[in-house]
Amino acid sequence: MSLTISLFIILIVVGNTLAMWWLIRWTSKPKAGEVAQGEATGHVWDGDLKELNNPMPRWWLWMFYLTIVFTGLYVVLYPGLGSLGGLLGWSQQGQWNEEVAEANAKYGPLYAKYAAMEIPAAARDPQAVKMGQRLFATYCSSCHGSDAHGAPGFPNLADNDWLWGGEPAQIEASILGGRAGMMPAWKALGDQKVEEVAHYVLTLAGRRDGVDAAKAEAGKAVFAQTCAACHGAEGKGNPLLGAPNLTDNVWLYGGSLKTVIKTIAEGRQGQMPAHREFLGAEKVRLLAAYVYSLSQGKP
Repeated sequence: MSLTISLFIILIVVGNTLAMWWLIRWTSKPKAGEVAQGEATGHVWDGDLKELNNPMPRWWLWMFYLTIVFTGLYVVLYPGLGSLGGLLGWSQQGQWNEEVAEANAKYGPLYAKYAAMEIPAAARDPQAVKMGQRLFATYCSSCHGSDAHGAPGFPNLADNDWLWGGEPAQIEASILGGRAGMMPAWKALGDQKVEEVAHYVLTLAGRRDGVDAAKAEAGKAVFAQTCAACHGAEGKGNPLLGAPNLTDNVWLYGGSLKTVIKTIAEGRQGQMPAHREFLGAEKVRLLAAYVYSLSQGKP
């Protein structure tokens, strides 16, 4: 924290505390021109309900004074004045470090046990799978869903369709280092060619309903020139590039003709964050084992 920000925080805390004390003192003292204590102020409601000039209850005032005392004690004991530390030496980073150290001491040996196992073996261990499931629910479900079935733009992890490969080492590498998928925009081809390619791509997936055969035939040549470099001549994808298989009728952003046209014209940008520094290799091994277990035996 810079000195300027620290002084600014100190000024706000001290200023607000003093202002609260002054406000209490000012409102509790009689003012010039006020009616005598106990007499009506002249405000009347419902004909006979009068407001009297009575002092604030003493217990009510003392509650405000106690809050000021509490504020003073708090900023002395805890870091409440900018970069000045409290007398107790507490900090949120220090508490975090203590909790992490305690958790590592408690669960570290268990994580190390499964980190020494191969992913397929860990995927068959009920306790390892349960631990991986809890990690998944905490760190992955916000994108991939609690059931790992994904959402538009976020892959389904419970089937056997993979952008970057579904082998144990590939899954672990995806979690550790993250992935950056990039589908370039082909709007420059023109609306007609983009639509023709979309029709052809749908035929690769075995789709016939809503597909114009003439447009699909015209799009075949465009696909070979612009798309085959990543997706392959047959459209079966390339896990090294994260290029999806276009023949399995599994769609990351949706498989309607309108959506496919939009994908081709505007491109897509996908980002899987890296978890190596955040979780560590041992927890990632359990996550990979759980994710790997989801796809086993699935088409």
